Amino acid sequence: MFLNLLLQISTGAEDLTAEGVEEIVPHEETLSVIDLIVSGGWYIMIPLAVLSVVAIYIFIERFLAIQKASKEDPQFMNQIKDFIHEGKIDAANHLCKQTDSTFARMIQKGVKRIGKPLGDISAAIENVGKLELFKLEQSLSTLATIAGAAPMIGFLGTVIGMIVVFHEMRISSSGIEIEQLSGGIMQAMVTTVAGLVIGIIAYIAYNILVARVEKVVYKMEATTIEFMDLLQEPAE
Repeated sequence: MFLNLLLQISTGAEDLTAEGVEEIVPHEETLSVIDLIVSGGWYIMIPLAVLSVVAIYIFIERFLAIQKASKEDPQFMNQIKDFIHEGKIDAANHLCKQTDSTFARMIQKGVKRIGKPLGDISAAIENVGKLELFKLEQSLSTLATIAGAAPMIGFLGTVIGMIVVFHEMRISSSGIEIEQLSGGIMQAMVTTVAGLVIGIIAYIAYNILVARVEKVVYKMEATTIEFMDLLQEPAE
């Protein structure tokens, strides 16, 4: 009988423990990316969304343009060299017109200046190169601006959100619940996260494009040097 009583007490204690565990275990709530974006507030998230779309468009458009400008026909300079050595300046000029590339436009300016001092020819080619470089760098400053402005806009949203939270705490007569306080703070912090993400992506995209532009500039300089050496070969 005493043993049965102990078993009943032990079973009851396990039931109470199980019930207590069930009551203590909190309900887990998951947040999706969409929920986070929506909770950030439209007055900040919409400008950030616009900046992200602009940054993506600039990156894709400039990446394709720079990739096209970096392509160079390996036979182009060989043909130019043959025409110049044979004295076929018009043929060299015609080949440059038919070749749609940054390097062809630079060489065409040099071909048109053949017969003038080498310094004038080099200066003419460099001027065309500067114009081509300006075309390649279009909108890169906008991308750099987005990289710096997006985190600042996100931080502005956080400051505004915290001001709203503290204002609600001040005007609340019955006090503010911890759920409301934490929800307001989370909403304020979401804008900073969104701004930082957009800023980091834009910064990386900007540096990728700058690196590719530098490679094109190197090829432009190499092409210019090769052409100037070509003009001096007959005089040797």
